[in-house]
Amino acid sequence: MEQIETITAIHHPVRRRIFEYLYLHGASQVGTLARALEQQVGSISHHLRMLERADIVERTDAPDGDKRASWWAAKRVSFTWSLDDFADSPADALLAREAERANIATQLRRLQEWKKSGSRFPDWDGFSTDTLTWATPDELAGLSAALGATLDAWKQSINTEDGQQRRPVFVFAHGFPTQP
Repeated sequence: MEQIETITAIHHPVRRRIFEYLYLHGASQVGTLARALEQQVGSISHHLRMLERADIVERTDAPDGDKRASWWAAKRVSFTWSLDDFADSPADALLAREAERANIATQLRRLQEWKKSGSRFPDWDGFSTDTLTWATPDELAGLSAALGATLDAWKQSINTEDGQQRRPVFVFAHGFPTQP
């Protein structure tokens, strides 16, 4: 179970972008992050400290050993949590609901941006899939675990050293009870 401090830290829009940049690009300097994310250096530094307090990122040595530069790296690769994890604390449950809303808004914004991009990525088809079926809570939890394992295996199978040009790819899925 994630701590509520971790959940609220990572679901701030700027902090999420910082984490994702570090995850995808590896250790980076504050100035590089600021330029890449179009933010002020002071703002990036503040958000990095917040992420550090939540144990999401960490300070790291500069590749060239220069002690004057401030370098940071992602300390984690993923976050998994449920609203049910915070049912015992009304205050934490409220924060978790707000974080969930922010997460869904990010997912939908990215999907909308992809659909609007049209010809910007002519060689990329993307995909969409959905299904409706009967399941128990345990079966749905099993599907979640299986999808997570499939995504992990897929990510590990990608050889980023093979010289092919790649772009960041965002994949998200939701499974929940519904009515037709």
